Amino acid sequence: MSSVVVTGASSGIGWAIARRFVADGWSVLTGSRSTPDLDDAEWLRTDVADPAGADALVAAAVEQFGSLDVVVNNAGVQVEKTIADTTDEEFDHVIDVNVRGVFNMCRAAVREMAGQPDGGVIINIGSVAATHADAGMAVYNASKGAVEALTRAIAVDHGHQGIRCVAVSPGWIATALADAVFDLEADPDAARQAAIGRHPVGRLGTPDDVAEVVAWLAGPAASFISGSVFTVDGGLTAQSPIG
Repeated sequence: MSSVVVTGASSGIGWAIARRFVADGWSVLTGSRSTPDLDDAEWLRTDVADPAGADALVAAAVEQFGSLDVVVNNAGVQVEKTIADTTDEEFDHVIDVNVRGVFNMCRAAVREMAGQPDGGVIINIGSVAATHADAGMAVYNASKGAVEALTRAIAVDHGHQGIRCVAVSPGWIATALADAVFDLEADPDAARQAAIGRHPVGRLGTPDDVAEVVAWLAGPAASFISGSVFTVDGGLTAQSPIG
């Protein structure tokens, strides 16, 4: 049986990913600040921004399962502000979780996987905001750009050790994070419908849409894929900006 760690699995995309791995028969350990409502999955209270917390999560997986095959770095936060309005504290919070947290988890995973006969897989959850900036979310955009760059670096540096590293970049997924952006508008419902109308597939994504891609990337069918970024956005960013 394969083993996986999923961070930020208490809700939204992370919860759907962990649930998919459970359904597929994996041994699952989740790491988050709050307890996820998931049957047949272990949980460890974790602050990924703390290097010791990241190390402890990886160590716990190895202790419980004997090895660690996959790490999915999903934990993330956002601040809905322009750079001019972002405080130092808000910058630190986003970077600590979205960048330092991914770095901490990747470092802990690489150090463990490098000594395993079959290496392992690291899947980082990024965002289309890494390459297509969402208005009023300056630090979030920057943090997701860092996640993509780190993904490529790990793939290049550690592929010879049997470690694959890929990123999945969701677009507008129907979660609480998306709702927070819509709620900034004078008419949130109208903003949501306008966003839906910009998607060629005619809807926002669901957490399960992302989980499907993650599950495939974690498996043997994706064994020659590393250093790539997979966009899951219903065709949103494929369009010409000139309508």
